[in-house]
Amino acid sequence: MSQELKALVLTAASIGFFHTLLGPDHYLPFIVMSWARKWSAAKTLLITFVCALGHIGSSVVLGLAGVALGLAVKGLVGIESVRGNLAAWLLIAFGLAYFIWGIRLVYRRKPHQHVHPHPHHAGEAAHPHLHPHTHLGEHAHVHDQEAGKTLTPWVLFVIFVFGPCEPLIPMLMYPAAKTGFADLAIVTAVFGVVTTATMLGVVALGKAGVDFVPLTKIQRYSHALAGASILLCGLAIQFLGL
Repeated sequence: MSQELKALVLTAASIGFFHTLLGPDHYLPFIVMSWARKWSAAKTLLITFVCALGHIGSSVVLGLAGVALGLAVKGLVGIESVRGNLAAWLLIAFGLAYFIWGIRLVYRRKPHQHVHPHPHHAGEAAHPHLHPHTHLGEHAHVHDQEAGKTLTPWVLFVIFVFGPCEPLIPMLMYPAAKTGFADLAIVTAVFGVVTTATMLGVVALGKAGVDFVPLTKIQRYSHALAGASILLCGLAIQFLGL
């Protein structure tokens, strides 16, 4: 292994680790959605892994196309920037929509009472009766949960496919491609493995921490809090450049 390749491999591993660790969008959505939707550890990590493949794979495909076609790196960086903005807005939109749905769910699950007058006999005055109930029946609850279980992982996957790995193409793939396809494959693989492993590690630790902390008192707000967390994460990515 040449000195240039060693340097690129080390750079790929470092960037993959710190880029993931410093980007809360790489792990926060999975942690809060796992808590809100009560995913198992295995399901949480599987969804994280699939989204990581989509996240890294989309940039790898774009980078390989650029290398094969001899496209200027500036052009691909511009495309990645557009994809990054789109992914951030998708994260914001998803977080906002999920937050609103979570607030609505809290209201529908809140027991309350209605007064209904019931006369016992003809000519008698009506006697009021209180009827406690919620606006979320068991049937509606089942359909809400099933729809969320099916849709949420796919929404996250689409967002992560649009989300670019910004440093991958200009800092790693193009320099590695100058010394051959084998070096390009090695550097890209190192970046992908480290990024995926970091995502899985942080998500696993985050989920374990959330599961350890007693949150039963706020569990009814879990969906609203998850949506708010994702919304704030998207806003931070878009406007603070995290």
